[in-house]
Amino acid sequence: MDESGGSGQPRPGTDEPAEHHAGAPAPAAPTPTPAEEQPTQAAEREDGSEPTKSNGTGPDPSQGADPEASPADSHPDQSSADDRPFHDGDHAAPHASGHGDHRTLAHSGTTRTTPPQRPESPRGGLLMGRPFGVPVYVAPSWFLVAALITWVFGGQLDRVLPELGAARYLVSLFFAVAFYASVLVHELAHTVAALRFKLPVRRIQLQFFGGVSEIEKEAETPGREFVLAFVGPLLSLVLAGLFYVALQPVEPGTVPGVLLAGLMISNLIVAAFNLLPGLPLDGGRMLRAVVWKITGKPMSGTIAAAWVGRALAVSVLIGLPLLTQSGALGSTAEDSVGMDTVTDALLAAILAAIIWTGAGNSLRMARLREHLPELRARNLTRRAVPVETDTPLSEALRRANSAGARALVVVDAEGNPLSLVREAAIVGVPEHRRPWVPVSGLAQDLTDGMRVSAELAGEDLLDVLRATPATEYLVVEETGEIYGVLSAADVERAFVKAMARPS
Repeated sequence: MDESGGSGQPRPGTDEPAEHHAGAPAPAAPTPTPAEEQPTQAAEREDGSEPTKSNGTGPDPSQGADPEASPADSHPDQSSADDRPFHDGDHAAPHASGHGDHRTLAHSGTTRTTPPQRPESPRGGLLMGRPFGVPVYVAPSWFLVAALITWVFGGQLDRVLPELGAARYLVSLFFAVAFYASVLVHELAHTVAALRFKLPVRRIQLQFFGGVSEIEKEAETPGREFVLAFVGPLLSLVLAGLFYVALQPVEPGTVPGVLLAGLMISNLIVAAFNLLPGLPLDGGRMLRAVVWKITGKPMSGTIAAAWVGRALAVSVLIGLPLLTQSGALGSTAEDSVGMDTVTDALLAAILAAIIWTGAGNSLRMARLREHLPELRARNLTRRAVPVETDTPLSEALRRANSAGARALVVVDAEGNPLSLVREAAIVGVPEHRRPWVPVSGLAQDLTDGMRVSAELAGEDLLDVLRATPATEYLVVEETGEIYGVLSAADVERAFVKAMARPS
């Protein structure tokens, strides 16, 4: 099973750098503020970051604005109201996306400037190692299921090998560890295939119901998607075969015989369960790949496999307890009453919830990726004006208003960018103090990671922003010419707006 991550969305309209309008020297490169200095913004995004088994998602063509439309192509009268310059009289947070709230930088109210990062995922539990360079974590929930397996398997051993006594629980614990080692092999198969296809893998996590390989990007073709999903169940089948071969020379009714038989059966169950054709299972990803191949649309494959997954969840919820009570799973109806019935129903409910939730997450992730191409640095860039280090804030804001800009960059005497005046810092300075506060006191030095190419879009843009969390970034042309300033808050809000639109 595997998962993909990523998010992002553009803001309609562009803000051309002021130097493109007024013959002012090239604006200085803005320097963004570290993430810890920014106020947080409550905007929920779908990341992939929550691990889901064999999560299927797929990118689709964007509906975004033309990335080639430069700020100079947009007439000032046609720019959105969000592109207005600083206004000292406003008292609201800056807003940079779409129509509606029209706000600017020079406010004395609060500002929301959260960098567009995927939700921070927990470390994942106990780090066990880094095979192929990918960290493997054991989640705290694994210890609960290990105890459960030890207890249940220990009870079975008591009937088969009563002479073991209390030692049967040590044998059961060994079985639990060996079983999850098999699950790890299953996940490593996904990981190796992903790395072979140049797809980054964030981590592998062993948890309550199996394991998750968190693959951060989507396979580029349905063929690769099918292979990526199929290798996990294939390895589980191979392991079942190996345990079967190892079982042949072993005497039945012995500890090695019971362990090998149990591992053979459990790997067969893992393979069969994961081959069921519904997301988030591996079989669901295989179905998604087939529909993707037939229709040419990854989103169509995801929708089909996700709804099959939801139907599968309902089937498990209703069918598993009925099968148990009917004796179809090897027990008589008389044995399937009381506490066993409650246990079976609870297990079915947990499995159904996992499958249903995973299918829904797959749909949301696919929708997210469908909108990702709309996120374009060029379309989100704000106009900027260059100011020297000793320029008073009030004068800098006056120049920005005059030029129709919404960002300030600090330059040296030759016009080279030094730093970016932070939006959050501006709103924190009362109007009566602005004539005595130099812009250099509100700026942060520009670093290479805060320079963003105007041509970046989608996941490439998000990867750059995540690598250097900040509130503002300098956007430059391929020639090195400064294009303007990109606000992380603009990216965040534009993404949320896009996610609200139907696919």
